[in-house]
Amino acid sequence: MDATSRPAVVIDNGSGYTKMGFAGNVEPCFILPSVVAVNESFLNQSRTSSSKANWLAQHSAGVMADLDFFIGDEALAKSRSSNTYNLSYPIKHGQVDNWDAMERYWQQCIFNYLRCDPEDHYFLLTESPLTAPESREYTGEIMFETFNVPGLYIAVNSVLALAAGYTTSKCEMTGVVVDAGDGATYVVPVADGYVIGSSIKSIPIAGKDVTLFIQQLMRERGENVPPEDSFEVARKAKEMHCYTCSDIVKEFNKHDKEPAKYIKQWRGIKPKTGAPYSCDIGYERFLGPEVSSTFSSMRNSIGFVYEAKIFGKYLFFKLSVFFNPEIYSSDFTTPLPAVIDKCIQSAPIDTRRALYKNIVLSGGSTMFKDFGRRLQRDLKKIVDTRVLASEARLGGGVKSQPVEVNVVSHPIQRFAVWFGGSVLASTPEFFAVRIIRLACHTKAEYEEYGASICRTNPVFKGMY
Repeated sequence: MDATSRPAVVIDNGSGYTKMGFAGNVEPCFILPSVVAVNESFLNQSRTSSSKANWLAQHSAGVMADLDFFIGDEALAKSRSSNTYNLSYPIKHGQVDNWDAMERYWQQCIFNYLRCDPEDHYFLLTESPLTAPESREYTGEIMFETFNVPGLYIAVNSVLALAAGYTTSKCEMTGVVVDAGDGATYVVPVADGYVIGSSIKSIPIAGKDVTLFIQQLMRERGENVPPEDSFEVARKAKEMHCYTCSDIVKEFNKHDKEPAKYIKQWRGIKPKTGAPYSCDIGYERFLGPEVSSTFSSMRNSIGFVYEAKIFGKYLFFKLSVFFNPEIYSSDFTTPLPAVIDKCIQSAPIDTRRALYKNIVLSGGSTMFKDFGRRLQRDLKKIVDTRVLASEARLGGGVKSQPVEVNVVSHPIQRFAVWFGGSVLASTPEFFAVRIIRLACHTKAEYEEYGASICRTNPVFKGMY
């Protein structure tokens, strides 16, 4: 049976989670943490056994090390229950950091979870917009050499988020994608399906930073959380209870007046002793998302808050490093709405109105309640202020046409990239060869030209 008659395999590898499934489905079949647990005891045994008589033992240890590993939730469970398994995160900040672990992760995804023969399916994988060409070559080598796939397409995740077309009945391929995942945040402008590469903005704050921040707040407040379980509790608190507020001072007052209404309680069991424990989730509910938002509108009120209030065992002054990011990091000094505005302003002038009109949210870190509404409000303020300043300079009662700012938010945005890949890989054009905007490389092309066929991506070859 021809591979083009079978549904393609779509795998969206992220720093925190991997979404995988088959083309044509609405939701991925599996969503797993992007982590690998390897049994290091076999590797240590092969290093210590240096005598020639033990060459067979060394070989067996190496083979067992290659076979004895787990991914996803199983890997996390193994690391908690046994000290012989070490965790490895193959993707960091949106880029593959460990190719051996990445190959093992794909192996388990294909054979143990999707349970398919890779030689019978075309594959669609995703990449961040700033991925190096060498990384695409490595991906092509592993897929064609190790798994012997008949066809491979490496798609830019931001384009897939637009290609999902879940906002309207007509798919808009011009817009700005705010892709905030677990390890990286990107603001990517796309015009007619082509990425405007010179205008891509990267933000070094993402979902993992929010989790670490919540973990820090709970630890400094003295919550009764086991150290080995604190990160997982912070992550679940972020995903289940966090939301975006419109005014941080008013939100503090709400929690102070009605703590029973706003403060949530988390109950868990200590991994080592099995004893139950509980902790409160209070101010973290709205302070956590502020790390990823870093909205400039809060800077005026922040001084009052940290001078006037002390909550628990930590001063609110520590939060100012996020609302005034130049104190926190020299690499990132601009709030998110300003980053989006700079991204659009650096794009070609004839595309700017269309970009402001279609700002698409993608990734799990944009799923906080009212995240899109607040982002639209603050971005609209920036745009309106610039329009008024321009009218004042021109004078004479000149009125310019207002700029429409629209931030698109939808429950499916958590796996919008995967869904866009599912839609794309289910079209007949996906299996065609040498399409200008879609280059699904085949095994025959790889054998003729080598891994260099995966080096470039056609979505960067537009008119801009």
